[in-house]
Amino acid sequence: MKRDFHAPGRSAVYATRGMAATSMPIATLTALDVLKAGGNALDAAIAAVAVLGVVEPQSTGIGGDCFCLYAPAGTGKVVAINGSGRAPAAATPEALRARGVDKLVNTSPHVVTIPGAISAWELLNKTFGRKELGELLRPAIRCAEEGWPVHARVAADWAAAAEKLRGNPASSRRFLLDGMAPPVGHKFVQPELGRTLRAIGEKGARAFYEGEIAADMVATLRALGGLHTEEDFHRGLRGAEFVDPVRKAWRGMEVYQCPPNGSGLHVLQILGILEGFETPEAGPISAERFHRHIEAARLVYRDRDAFLADPAQVDVPVERLIDQAYLSKLRGLISDEHAMKEMPPAGTADWARHKDTVYLCVVDEEGNACSFINSLFESFGSGILAEKSGVMLHNRGFGFRLQEGHPNCIAPNKRPMHTIIPGMVMKDGEAIMPYGVMGGHFQPMGQTLFLTNHFEFGLDVQEAIDCPRLFPSPVRGVVEVERGIPGSVVDRLNRLGHECVLVDKPHGGGQAILIDRKRGLLIGGSDPRKDGCALGY
Repeated sequence: MKRDFHAPGRSAVYATRGMAATSMPIATLTALDVLKAGGNALDAAIAAVAVLGVVEPQSTGIGGDCFCLYAPAGTGKVVAINGSGRAPAAATPEALRARGVDKLVNTSPHVVTIPGAISAWELLNKTFGRKELGELLRPAIRCAEEGWPVHARVAADWAAAAEKLRGNPASSRRFLLDGMAPPVGHKFVQPELGRTLRAIGEKGARAFYEGEIAADMVATLRALGGLHTEEDFHRGLRGAEFVDPVRKAWRGMEVYQCPPNGSGLHVLQILGILEGFETPEAGPISAERFHRHIEAARLVYRDRDAFLADPAQVDVPVERLIDQAYLSKLRGLISDEHAMKEMPPAGTADWARHKDTVYLCVVDEEGNACSFINSLFESFGSGILAEKSGVMLHNRGFGFRLQEGHPNCIAPNKRPMHTIIPGMVMKDGEAIMPYGVMGGHFQPMGQTLFLTNHFEFGLDVQEAIDCPRLFPSPVRGVVEVERGIPGSVVDRLNRLGHECVLVDKPHGGGQAILIDRKRGLLIGGSDPRKDGCALGY
């Protein structure tokens, strides 16, 4: 497709040596600075995500979790790391009920798991990095101590979360101005966070998980009734771990994802269901395409809610869920004539159950490719700020359930069901695209929309990200539609039996870098739904 230069939008970015794509310009520039100074793709990704935790504070930070896929050049391998944290050792349904907790609330201390990001950053840096962690954190420290202007999407998200921040006195003092979110262009300074980042830069992850910073986070949580202890944080120091990625052959390539407790396997499920259909002649913005995608996603999210959990504590039937015979049976349930009124029980194909993140990717001159995602889960996470250390704490434990017997029921030292998923596409033993789409529960839907937009419908990297989105929300039970989808398409979806509603906030935000080895090119795209950009040199 040729771009219509009369229409608003942007072109894909081309480069030859190195490229980064992130959701904030200063983070993209930081990544390129690291590459030019001799760092590799992973060094650049860590430096960039640290900056994002300062300048996009509603989406990410050191009080959250991360996952990463890294494809070292020339190895033919994809390395996966799980940097998601665990529940406190005392977290049981019984202990919560004894405190009068009969349901998990997104602003409660009981949904704060031990943050895993810093443990993962250090493990990745020690294993694959070329630069010292302290050097990589300097740009983030500078942004925190000197301040950085609030960008447009950040300001909008901040304003939407103001009520949550008002509910926590420390958050209100630090993140609101006279009770209101800061406006676009306000230079936001975070000296406490700057000091904490300095301590991590000097002493490593131990400074975060032990000593006064950990004590501040524990005291903050316990004052609100939390079950956390300093011993829980001490265990978190070695919480991140390398894991075996899951993968699936697709259209002559292989798509890689992190394994459970992340939801990447559901990307592979959706792709496996859809690949048996002929490509709709009406194109990517057609009722036929969207209808099939919605129905496939409904079946897959049904499986997610039944099975996805921490594989260290429960059996997650990954191989069965991505088995092509099973996915073919699921495809057989989808009719082009109408939406399913009901679905079979989870894990079967016959009748015998939204949020904030940052994603970034970097490719360096050697061809190392990094796909990196870091998150507080919902906007500003739990809204609970550890004030002395400047750490906003995530609410990833909101992914748990209190339903005893359910695979994802909260339990001591257990990881919750996780929505954040970096992606990597490989071909003939080489990385050809690190990519990701943010947006909480939307991510498997978003990734598969993007991948099929590009590899099936032929849109370039930027067009594939720009393309309007929809999502069959497993929480609301309706199809949430962006305004860019034509009314005639929405009308047809409604007549097929879907209940479409316009969504106020667009779905997620994506970044991708296509590696064209034949031509020696890097081709990047960055989502207009966010403030960021792709840049290369």
